[in-house]
Amino acid sequence: MVEKEVNPHFEDFIFDWEHKYYFLVGGYGSSKSYHVALKLILKLVEEKRTALIVREVYDTIRDSCFALLADIADELGLYSTRKEKGKIQFTSSPMQIRFPNGSKIIFKGMDKPEKLKSVHNVSIVWLEECSETKYAGYKELTGRLRHPTFKTHIILSTNPVGKSNWSYKHFFKNDKTKYHVLNDEELYKQRIMVVNKTYYHHSTADDNLFLPEDYIEQLDDLKNHDPDLHRIARKGEFGTNGIKVLPQFVEAPHEEVMNKIRAIKKPLYKNGMDFGFVTSYNALLRLAIDHDKKILYIYWEYYKNQQTDDKTAEDIKEFKVSGELIKADSAEPKTIAFFKQNGFKMKPGKKFPGSRLQYTKKVKRFKKIICSSNCVNTIDELKDLTFAVDKQGEIIEDEFNIDPHTFSAIWYALDDYEVSDLKGNSVRSMSKSELGL
Repeated sequence: MVEKEVNPHFEDFIFDWEHKYYFLVGGYGSSKSYHVALKLILKLVEEKRTALIVREVYDTIRDSCFALLADIADELGLYSTRKEKGKIQFTSSPMQIRFPNGSKIIFKGMDKPEKLKSVHNVSIVWLEECSETKYAGYKELTGRLRHPTFKTHIILSTNPVGKSNWSYKHFFKNDKTKYHVLNDEELYKQRIMVVNKTYYHHSTADDNLFLPEDYIEQLDDLKNHDPDLHRIARKGEFGTNGIKVLPQFVEAPHEEVMNKIRAIKKPLYKNGMDFGFVTSYNALLRLAIDHDKKILYIYWEYYKNQQTDDKTAEDIKEFKVSGELIKADSAEPKTIAFFKQNGFKMKPGKKFPGSRLQYTKKVKRFKKIICSSNCVNTIDELKDLTFAVDKQGEIIEDEFNIDPHTFSAIWYALDDYEVSDLKGNSVRSMSKSELGL
């Protein structure tokens, strides 16, 4: 019998084993990882089980999860590096933890997924920093989680990241697919919730009674010079990480967008297409421009992959009927030739050294970018699109956190248009009747 003081906010979590999934999200220093590790040790001391601890990169486990478990075992007076009666044995090469009752903890990295195939009879999985792994990796782990007699559990812990991350889309909501489990704002209020088979737990540095005051002061100070990091580290909340590429991008109901387009005195209509197949997408957008007010409207999208050109041509045949011009990715001349031979009015969008940066700056010059609620993939890609950063933390103005195919489609559509002015007669301005508006 040992006594261990814990943070009150985690007491219920430590002893709760009624649920299949446990999702812990919180700010820096909230002690979520500590209490997951303690929860595991207490369970494996009580029952003979095999637990699997996973991070995206195997080499990061030694100084994080393994070291944390060793510290806790030492605090409990149970730590040993050799076989001692009643003690927990820690072996560093290979990393493994063995308990007196036959329980054990093994460690794997998702950077070596082939090694997961050797894992058997695991009844508890802890996926630390789950947002760093890929969704496919998470699904692989759930498939490995099975035991003939014990209830199985998977524990996921993470600092909050952008809402485009799979962990948010899977455990909270995905606007693109209209999938909705839980509003994260509700979790921040309730702190602990159970929805379906998942136990949700939110924590901040305030929940860790053992933190020094100066550490909390450092977190508070982030508000003055790094608001994004303050939201993540201090408040433990999801959101957009980094500098938004299109801060003027907004979503509006489809009919509202169409009414605004009909009210434009001299609208310009543009169509742009980016090509993709395996992991990338064919993205085709219809745009309308209010040149006087410098507003770009996005009101229609086509977004599919794993499609051969003939199937795509069938899907978008309305463009052949209407005779609408499509500006497309010039890097795919064979694909453009195919569509032209099949009756589509398609031309290559201009590409040149530095065109990615110039096109990005062009789109940013619109005062507003209003997107129809029907264009779910465009919203998913562009609403929280952020600039990539280099090793020094400086933004890279023509690279992004994802590969936004709809953004590329906009580039090509606007290649003969300038927000500040029109380039002579090269602009294709179709009438409302041609578009059925």
